[in-house]
Amino acid sequence: MNVKHRKLLLWVIAGTVVAAAAATVVVRQHHWNPRTMTIQGAVIRKDTDVRKQLPISEAIVTASDGVTTATAESDSSGYFKLVLPRVVWPGRNVNLSFRHVDYEPLDLQVHASLRPGRELHIAAMTPIFQQSGIEPGGKQTLVSNIRVRYTVNSQTEENIGTAVRTFQVVNKGNVACNGQPPCSPNGAWKATAGSLSLDAGPDNEFRNVRASCIAGPCPFTRIDSSGFANGGRNITVSAVNWSDTATFLVEAEVFHTSIRSDVRESYPVIFGPTLNFTLPPTQEGVSIEADVDGASMVFPLGPELYLSWATCTARTSAGDKETTTIYRCELKPGYRFS
Repeated sequence: MNVKHRKLLLWVIAGTVVAAAAATVVVRQHHWNPRTMTIQGAVIRKDTDVRKQLPISEAIVTASDGVTTATAESDSSGYFKLVLPRVVWPGRNVNLSFRHVDYEPLDLQVHASLRPGRELHIAAMTPIFQQSGIEPGGKQTLVSNIRVRYTVNSQTEENIGTAVRTFQVVNKGNVACNGQPPCSPNGAWKATAGSLSLDAGPDNEFRNVRASCIAGPCPFTRIDSSGFANGGRNITVSAVNWSDTATFLVEAEVFHTSIRSDVRESYPVIFGPTLNFTLPPTQEGVSIEADVDGASMVFPLGPELYLSWATCTARTSAGDKETTTIYRCELKPGYRFS
């Protein structure tokens, strides 16, 4: 092969490689599947102190790519999620707006990516301070020495005694059954069945029930445990005897069930004008005790979470085993914490 032919062959090979690479790029681009764009994140209060970056609920979040628009509202934890109903290509800008009556408007811009929904967007909104309406030198009411009181109900069980009873099953031994039940297990002898029923009373139950034959020809008796094996308020002990009269003993522990209410107290955490505390899921009757201008007062929260000196909200946070209620109270104008 001469030099001219070799050069031509090299050019053909190079062109084939370039064409294959271009085809690979086209195939890879073709395999990208455009999808609708999901945007999620959290809305928080803007503050240099991270302890005061509280979640903002009921913020209206709007996303737009200039053609389509989607709107959502942040929940009690500040979380939001919305989906643009049309395909948004990677690299395209999407405008986000956040609006809340207590905060200054906030606008952000995000870029669509090849992994839509993977990014978490945090929107920090600047509060509109209502305290600005207080006249210079005006008096502010001091709220101090704050305690949270609540009741937790729990079920208690107490052993209040033991039940002891006997009963007899009267029978005459060595009498042929002749096919007239009850009979002995082998069907040969006439038998007699007897039972004893006990009632533990309201809110009581029998536990650890024991039944046994204690007198008479016990080897020729049989006790049925189906009526007392699981305990309960009412139990029945049954026995069959196919010999002479036998005596049976029944013993059981009696437990009383009641509801006990315990009053508990905790102390909230205060950052700036905001008070935070959590309560267990079994809490009832929440109230806040505080000294207002030196006078000790009790403020029941009630289902409306009303306080004369603060605006309160509550949200739940699910843990591994139970749900915790998170309370947040923000001071109203004219009040301050010590």
